[in-house]
Amino acid sequence: MSKPKFEVAQIIEQFGDDFVRKHNPNTWTLRTLNALRICRTAALGGHKEQCDSCGKLRISYNSCRNRHCPKCQSSKQAFWVEDVSQRIIDSKYFHLVFTVPEVLNSICLLDSKKFYSTLFSSLWQTLQTFGYTHYGVETGAIAILHTWGQNLSLHPHIHCLVPAAGITLAGNMRKISKKGKYLYPVIKLSVDFRSTMMKQLKKQLANSNQLLQYQSLIDKAWAKKWVVFSEPSFADANRVIKYLGQYTHRVAISNHRLHNIDNKIVSFFYKDYKDNSKRKLTTISGVEFLRRFCMHIIPKGFVKIRYYGILSNRFGKQVAMYRIPKLNPGKESVQQRLHRLTGFDVFKCPYCKKGRMHSIEELPRIRSPMKFLRPMKIILNK
Repeated sequence: MSKPKFEVAQIIEQFGDDFVRKHNPNTWTLRTLNALRICRTAALGGHKEQCDSCGKLRISYNSCRNRHCPKCQSSKQAFWVEDVSQRIIDSKYFHLVFTVPEVLNSICLLDSKKFYSTLFSSLWQTLQTFGYTHYGVETGAIAILHTWGQNLSLHPHIHCLVPAAGITLAGNMRKISKKGKYLYPVIKLSVDFRSTMMKQLKKQLANSNQLLQYQSLIDKAWAKKWVVFSEPSFADANRVIKYLGQYTHRVAISNHRLHNIDNKIVSFFYKDYKDNSKRKLTTISGVEFLRRFCMHIIPKGFVKIRYYGILSNRFGKQVAMYRIPKLNPGKESVQQRLHRLTGFDVFKCPYCKKGRMHSIEELPRIRSPMKFLRPMKIILNK
């Protein structure tokens, strides 16, 4: 894929000060924005390389490795897909998406860490109950949190891959022979998920003495029809692993979706799912772009990819014989592993396409030549 013309880092650099003055974000948000802004710049240091064939020089700056950075996710995604293949059981899988109504967004923004934790616990409690009541087994799931819609709006939802298998009460593995389109009745699954989620949310608000303030939103959410999206099963476990890679390390927006940046506005492409997924262009102010982007910065230390039931470490020994055999590539460096998984050779000369790049000088970290956002300067100097 070609290098994008515009980057999120440019938006942070250009509109960051105005965003901070207007919205006064917390320290964690500032640290995240700063990491994205200086990613692959002289501020993080790097090394100078030279081709052993044509002699050309190249300077490679270090990455920030932040999980919200659009430039740092491709290698993480490839590695994660290979690692998670160790957990995959040779079985059919069903893709479920648990989402909540937009009316609950205000409650989510109060304490996103608690809200997302409640979302995770509610969906697993629902799946666990359905596994026992419908098939008499403890099922499992790989759950991945996404918080955004295509236009960067707040849209918390969790993608789940659920195997058609489970552990019986006697401790034996049982594969579920399911010929229908869905693993569980979707309508009842949606109703039970709504009930579980709302009960936990009300308890959470009551504990913080905020239930009375948000009771009207709770009532509106109860009145809405919740829908758990479900796709037909995947017959091939290898397809499941590839499919997972589409959802794991996504960020709110990629650099390739950015169309233009000028003195005041940012325009980017999005898919309009209400209009047959047509690709459309939207334009908003730079400050508004950063406000929306920051809604999707995951709280510090929060785990957004979780493994439940038979796909967790707790059942590792019991399901080991049912897992897909793992290839052992032997000892390899990060660069070698990346080449094996993606076909991208970081050492290949980008100029002559024949030689190999060799590091000849290490470049230390320096103060970024770009201006810092004022609150960020305080953080970096500590």
